[in-house]
Amino acid sequence: MIVQMIDRLIGRIGKSKALDAVGKPVASEVQKLTEPTVVRNALSGSWLGHPLHPVLTDVPIGAFTMATALDVSMGDEGAAAAKRLVGLGLLASAPAAWSGASDWSTLHGAIQRVGLVHGALNGAATGLQVMSWFARGRGHRGTGTMLSLGAVGLTVGAAYLGGHLSFVRGVGVSHEAFQTRKSGWTDVAGADELIEGRPKRVMVGETPVVIVRKGGHDHALSATCSHAGGPLDEGNVEGDCIECPWHGSRFRLADGEVERGPASIAQPAWHVRTEGDRIQVRPAPR
Repeated sequence: MIVQMIDRLIGRIGKSKALDAVGKPVASEVQKLTEPTVVRNALSGSWLGHPLHPVLTDVPIGAFTMATALDVSMGDEGAAAAKRLVGLGLLASAPAAWSGASDWSTLHGAIQRVGLVHGALNGAATGLQVMSWFARGRGHRGTGTMLSLGAVGLTVGAAYLGGHLSFVRGVGVSHEAFQTRKSGWTDVAGADELIEGRPKRVMVGETPVVIVRKGGHDHALSATCSHAGGPLDEGNVEGDCIECPWHGSRFRLADGEVERGPASIAQPAWHVRTEGDRIQVRPAPR
């Protein structure tokens, strides 16, 4: 019953287009601030090989939770340590928030609305923790404890929404992870069908693959963008990379590695060969 009530509440949040009046302008500003490639890659986790935000959230959540645990279990004896933990959580909240905002800014529709509420709850929780830290510094441990308890409650709600986005809606999950890749060579196209610099979509079983002829060499990657499922075959070839038409992620044609976020997971690469007048592909080792 409780789960059904929560699901209905999340459904209402996703359908509330009134949130777009705030969400869309904020997302636009975040995208402008994270436009430089070095910033986008750093916040997206392109250098890490998977999204950075879930990693960074562990520190503030852990610090705030342990501060509350000390408040409840040790009282005045744990006051100094609890205050330090609240301070640590606040310091760690900034990079966690920025990485989350970067990921969220590329979302659309219902999941962006749910993500907006997720961020708002975390922001409110952080505000309460700031107040708690100052209250503790003035010697008002009881007030600080109550503020932190309220903040942890908001954090739990935000964490539930974050889990919904990741595990129910697939945000941050590689969109090609569950695609099967047939072993062995598969005939997919005629050699004369490839045009220099123009992506071509082919199918290997049920898996879409994009082939690009660049500088006389043929390259192939899985065509479903790992970031949000965008069709790479509809994107542009930029230098030695192909760019997703949805959010601008760029992948190296040679090996599928991420050149620019918001993608953080490499595209599966495929070997390509020409047999007579036919193009054949097979999966490259991951």
